[in-house]
Amino acid sequence: MIPVKDENPTLRTPYVTGLMILICVFVFVWVQPSATKSFDLPSEQETIEDIRFTYEWAAIPCELSEGRPLTAAEIAATVQGGDTEACIDRLGSGGISPFADKNIWLSVLVSMFLHAGWLHLFGNMLFLWIFGNNVEDQMGRFSFLLLYLISGVVATAAHVLAQVDSTVPLVGASGAVAGVMGAYLVWFPWARVRTVIFLAFIPVWPRIPALVLLAFWLISQFFIGNDAGIAWVAHVAGFVFGMVTGIIARTDDGFERSLQAQYRRMARIR
Repeated sequence: MIPVKDENPTLRTPYVTGLMILICVFVFVWVQPSATKSFDLPSEQETIEDIRFTYEWAAIPCELSEGRPLTAAEIAATVQGGDTEACIDRLGSGGISPFADKNIWLSVLVSMFLHAGWLHLFGNMLFLWIFGNNVEDQMGRFSFLLLYLISGVVATAAHVLAQVDSTVPLVGASGAVAGVMGAYLVWFPWARVRTVIFLAFIPVWPRIPALVLLAFWLISQFFIGNDAGIAWVAHVAGFVFGMVTGIIARTDDGFERSLQAQYRRMARIR
């Protein structure tokens, strides 16, 4: 099920949502090396540049758990040897790191704006645009920005705890976007979402409740994550954090009145 648009009007222009999308697109197109953006087989030089950039800037569980950048030996074991848990320098042998000046804590934030390819970028930005505008409208711009960024941090922390020895870079806005989706589920479970579903290669376009779509997405993470190399723990953690934030926000009377007004606007367009 691929969402296309929701039937949930907003009162305010979603500037923060749009800004997050613009930053992600800008970084992917203008900052990241060309290998991730190539539809053809990238050249060896492009691949090397892409690997170097990713290891220099992206969050890596081993680095965060050890409090230091990866050594050259650990990177080589991962890239050349295929060992995804090459966090081998635990005894502090003094291995040389090609990125000794890397700020491993800042990389947690940077990783939210890096993507592994066009489809990765498009999928995240599509979900952010569909669900982010209503969450931003409901929370306010600054609170929405905090939700987005903290969801990403929580998602990264969960991934690190689940794969503490991993030397594979973590990239993508998925954890942050999942937090937005979790809040949307709590606040607008019955909002209709126009969705495309392929039945025997034939597309159909049903209007389904957000509850069904988002619950399906959440459950699917437990089945496709390990096989597809997806950081599914990060997705689930971000989603749960967004839900918890949404539940807490609903305890505020003013917030709840605003939410009820939003429901009335939704009812008028049906």
